[in-house]
Amino acid sequence: MIRTEALDRLPVRTAVPALRRALDDRGVAVLCAPPGTGKTTLVPLVLAGLTGEGPVRRVVVAEPRRIAARAAARRMAWLLGEQPGGRIGFTVRGERVVGRDTVVEVVTTGVLLQRLQRDQELAGVDAVIIDECHERHLDADTVAAFLLDVREAIRPDLRLVAASATTDAEGWARLLGDAPVVEAQGVSHPVEVLWAPPARPVKPPHGMRVDPALLTHVAATVRRALGEREGDVLCFLPGVGEIGRVAGQLAGVDAEVLQVHGRAPAAVQDAVLAGSSGGRRVVLATSVAESSLTVPGVRVVVDSGLAREPRTDHARGLSALTTVRASRAAGRQRAGRAGREAPGAVYRCWDQAEDGRLARFPSPDIKVADLAAFALQAACWGDPGASSLALLDPPPAGAMGAAREVLEAIGAVDGGGRATERGVRMSRLGLHPRLARALLDGAREVGARRAAEVVALLSEEPPREYGDDLAAALRTARRGQDGYAARWKQEVRRLSSSLGSGSPGTGKGGSDDAAVGLVAALAFPERVARARGDGAFLMASGTGAELRDSSRLRSAPWLAVAVADRPSHAASARVRLAAVIDESTALLASGHLRVRGEEVRWVDGGVVARAVDRLGAVELAVRPLKRPDPELVRGALVEGLRREGLGLLRWTRDSEQLRLRLAFLHRVLGSPWPDVSDGALLAETGAWLEPELSRARLRADLGRIDAGQALRRLLPWATGEAVRLDELAPERIEVPSGSRIRVEYGGEQPVLAVKLQELFGMGETPRVAGVPVLVHLLSPAGRPAAVTADLASFWQDGYKAVRAELRGRYPKHPWPEDPATVPATRFTSARLKRS
Repeated sequence: MIRTEALDRLPVRTAVPALRRALDDRGVAVLCAPPGTGKTTLVPLVLAGLTGEGPVRRVVVAEPRRIAARAAARRMAWLLGEQPGGRIGFTVRGERVVGRDTVVEVVTTGVLLQRLQRDQELAGVDAVIIDECHERHLDADTVAAFLLDVREAIRPDLRLVAASATTDAEGWARLLGDAPVVEAQGVSHPVEVLWAPPARPVKPPHGMRVDPALLTHVAATVRRALGEREGDVLCFLPGVGEIGRVAGQLAGVDAEVLQVHGRAPAAVQDAVLAGSSGGRRVVLATSVAESSLTVPGVRVVVDSGLAREPRTDHARGLSALTTVRASRAAGRQRAGRAGREAPGAVYRCWDQAEDGRLARFPSPDIKVADLAAFALQAACWGDPGASSLALLDPPPAGAMGAAREVLEAIGAVDGGGRATERGVRMSRLGLHPRLARALLDGAREVGARRAAEVVALLSEEPPREYGDDLAAALRTARRGQDGYAARWKQEVRRLSSSLGSGSPGTGKGGSDDAAVGLVAALAFPERVARARGDGAFLMASGTGAELRDSSRLRSAPWLAVAVADRPSHAASARVRLAAVIDESTALLASGHLRVRGEEVRWVDGGVVARAVDRLGAVELAVRPLKRPDPELVRGALVEGLRREGLGLLRWTRDSEQLRLRLAFLHRVLGSPWPDVSDGALLAETGAWLEPELSRARLRADLGRIDAGQALRRLLPWATGEAVRLDELAPERIEVPSGSRIRVEYGGEQPVLAVKLQELFGMGETPRVAGVPVLVHLLSPAGRPAAVTADLASFWQDGYKAVRAELRGRYPKHPWPEDPATVPATRFTSARLKRS
């Protein structure tokens, strides 16, 4: 029996006529409706013709999360007076509840992605609704791009609705070909904002780590909210671990404490979404409750201000989740949950001054996540570079290049980026390509069942209490009765089924420990690691890794590292989950990283020549080379010059002066005078350091190269300008006394430091290359007396004061009133009389 009264109360009903018109006219539409308006439940029923309006059509609703897909299906079935599996069904990874009468099917975007790869026409489907598209999950963006391709090429009749909980719909409207935007108004009550920062500063989040002091403060804020406000409390936390820790600190509160996240048992999810049976509730939730789910009875929100977003984590090797500050948009969504049914309040666990510094919106997955899975989906779709896909944001070229390298290494794509038959099979396993490779190749080596067991462990990291030994974690999961073990067993069944009964290697034996290590190494070949001693390891990727002091893995000669994180201040990654392997297993899994050859490098201030057999950065065998390749030696010497500088060459005072003269001419006159900066000289070693550099073998040989002689090769001999070097930038200038004084070219202006008396009679300042020199006038003792770039002005204005001072200090030297009337001299007055 249809619950007509409940349907009529949903605010989105007022927008249904406009949505119908948009779909009838254009076939596409963007629906903007705040959480709780019924966009997820009423709109599919109306479009499917299940509310008595219009013909019956088959509708697929794509949700970003499994928990939201189940909840939406149950809610729609309840509105029709049914149970899921009738006219309303759902399909999520590992669970399918549909029947032959199903008209509306709610799926995750990942499931829809797989379905589109198998059946591009979506035969029998009349309309698709992509819900919560504003969250910008990568699967949702990809599904939208594929559906637009389908509409344009083979199914122009397929109706497409992008449903968003925000009004920022312009981008989606453009993407859908200037689709009409239909807005529904929600019923919102005022929400009072209370700023509740911790009393003392807490450490910012890093990786998956959250400062325990912040979690203690969040728990205290929940207790405060229970004491100050009426109604249920909804508390937002970044992940399952934080929810568990805060729940532990809320023991004894006068309320039922419930936990909502993607891993929560279905019975718990149902209890939360069904509402309170009488007493007060505290619901601890991840961001899944921002817009995907409606939690009735909530009057208070406590917001930790944290969220989890995907990031490309090279230490982990997968698109790992990392803890970040939640965006302002997320904060508004969270706060709005307190005002859904009545006036409410939100306690924000940060300072008001910080709010303006938060990001406006969450980062789109496509900009920050590992794109290996996306690149494989695009390749299977027939567009390896994703260049023709309609996407709100193009994938970053660097991330796509890295993804392509991973896919080529595991045989998922060919050299042109096109999906191989193996890659197509990988794409249909519902796993990251790395894990798909481990499942397929691992099944051949250790059997399908055990490969599925290990991959299931890798696809959802076990709880920390399972320990850091992956083999021990497998045994714990097999006998476990907790929620993780239940989910793990379900995933093992799914993966085993996907391999099929005919999968090769099903009957192979061997120990569990060996099987776990091999499959983990197949998933993360660049993170096989050899021991360096005292719990430290070096991974093939070149990253160091360290185990906890209490780890039982510390004595292992080799590890396959499954989970690791690297704090920003640390030189090595911390191993959180790994399996013991031997060298033969490392070579089997990571053979594509093995390199044998000559290595000649600049190490610790000298040339080191070796024949090396290495697995990535891990050296397997090394022997010295007696006759290394001269070109490799030359390259090592150039690297030494880059690292330690051109001071490795022999520089005399004259050669240093020559370089300064050439630098001056290049700055003042430009071409053809050469650039002799470090960067320019290192880039052109062949033009000035040959043939000496090619003859050199050791650091000491560099020290025997005369840098000045080498620099002269850069002079513009071809144009004939080289002969003008001494004219344009003379090494010395002759002054009236007859002395030849060295010109210093180290500064912006050439400097001539000369005793004042040696310039008597010189009326104009000397010039080099048209630039007046800066004259440093010295006393008879060689001490600075004055500086001028205009001698004529100095004789007229400055000389009298300098004469008065120096005359008393050096009475034996001549100090004429008019320096133009006496000859320049280096000598005293008495010496002049004698001569």
